[in-house]
Amino acid sequence: MILGSDGDLEATYWYEGRCPYSGEILRLPRTTQVEELAKKLMQEIAVANPSQSQEGKMYGVLLVESTMGEKILLKAFSGLLNGTSHLDGWVPPIAGREKVAIAESMTLTKLESIKQELIKLSQIPERREYALRSQIYAEQLQALRDQHQVSKQARQLLRSQNSADLAQLDRESQLEKMARRNLKRDRDQVLQPLQQVIADADARMALLKKERRELSRTLQTQMHSAYVLTNFAGETRSLREIITEGAMPTGMGDCCAPKLLHYAATHTLTPLAMAEFWWGNPSPDGYKIQGEFYGACVERCQPLMGFLLSGRRSLPSLLEDTDVDSQSLQIQNLQIIYEDDCLIAIAKPAGLLSVPGRYLDTQDSVLSRLRQSLGTDIPLYPVHRLDRQTSGILLFARDLDSSRNLQQQFQDREVQKIYEALLSDAIKHSQGTIDLPLWGNPENRPYQQVDFERGKPSLTEFQVIGTKEKYPRLEFKPLTGRTHQLRVHAADGRGLGMTILGDRLYGCDAATDRLHLHARDLTFRHPRSQKQIDLHIPVPF
Repeated sequence: MILGSDGDLEATYWYEGRCPYSGEILRLPRTTQVEELAKKLMQEIAVANPSQSQEGKMYGVLLVESTMGEKILLKAFSGLLNGTSHLDGWVPPIAGREKVAIAESMTLTKLESIKQELIKLSQIPERREYALRSQIYAEQLQALRDQHQVSKQARQLLRSQNSADLAQLDRESQLEKMARRNLKRDRDQVLQPLQQVIADADARMALLKKERRELSRTLQTQMHSAYVLTNFAGETRSLREIITEGAMPTGMGDCCAPKLLHYAATHTLTPLAMAEFWWGNPSPDGYKIQGEFYGACVERCQPLMGFLLSGRRSLPSLLEDTDVDSQSLQIQNLQIIYEDDCLIAIAKPAGLLSVPGRYLDTQDSVLSRLRQSLGTDIPLYPVHRLDRQTSGILLFARDLDSSRNLQQQFQDREVQKIYEALLSDAIKHSQGTIDLPLWGNPENRPYQQVDFERGKPSLTEFQVIGTKEKYPRLEFKPLTGRTHQLRVHAADGRGLGMTILGDRLYGCDAATDRLHLHARDLTFRHPRSQKQIDLHIPVPF
């Protein structure tokens, strides 16, 4: 599509990456103009696919300038659309996918089969039966021991009085021992076959997980070696050459942003602005919804931005300030709310990790920014964590002794935490306590669920303290510290039965820009002075 006037150049977001050659931050804006062009594409997609149950995926548009000065709009989609990677009018996939297409299809089919078998093995009825029968036998055996203990004490009293038939007393003792042995024998006869079935299932699961890792590793190696990207300096590299360390997620190179930038670089087009949006059903994690704009995904796109933007012709000063170091800005955006020789407390913004993840694309976090700001030689120990989408008080210790002291306070439930949240709709009760054990299925991370057999005890006090528009405002006091505790206790029907506003993972479909959960207050004893420290930060919603 060829366009006319430049339109509005106000930037609403910056795609960024560090140049692998100069080390400088390279930036490409999302502007209000390109957002309007993206909205027109949304309308076209809606007309072409009126179904309300269409597959959700990321789409992108890139506004470029040709060597003749023409403004052209490119469009792309991530992965496959309607089962194909090539559609007229859309930017084609990056070269390489076709080389491994058959191997990819076969591997993905096998991986799905392995996933389904793992789920079945983790849920075999013998596991539930073993847990139930083990508990019953344990209770029966304890009751028998208690009964026999009383009988033993009575026999000892009779022996001390020399007024009983000692042979009869010995016989009673032997019968009691025999009863315990018979119960244990019955227990073993029932439980051992169940144990064997469970052991066989666990062994099969271990083999399947190993096979899954090997299949994924082989496919990723093939794909990452085959995919070849070109930047605006004219340099061509495979994904494996660009990302030389760490694991790379499946699908890297298939996102619309790398497709668009690679196409522009290989067709001598200068990028001016780019926008990516989600269309269709919500993403599997629930955090991407139709019609919303999103930045570069941290797993698949962000690690490639520095290479892809290298060599791009500079944009007008209206759009880019080459003196700005975005990483420095990010570090400055961390607000310190308390600091002394032992502690440092940060007002964590929503959307930022508490500590770095395992991979290169999840290194940006409160801890990593603090280390960059204060110096990598300064010791810092995270005392607790907040979910990525949760804002609020995050505490770090500055020495190991303080860290151990504070972690012990958390473990002993001496630390008082108060969260504030908005719920997505009204609830029946204005206050109360939620006692629901939580368990995280290892095959469905990070999702947590209520499970009375495998779950860990989880206790939350709540109170309605107001409303904002139609949304109830609640104060939460978690008495335990389980992953996603407040989010599950709110969403589950046996708890509040209403999701926290913006909690896509647990079913909220309201159009909001964040999870409305905030760690507002934190009270604890100072690790050295033992004085009570009360920290508070205002709620941003």
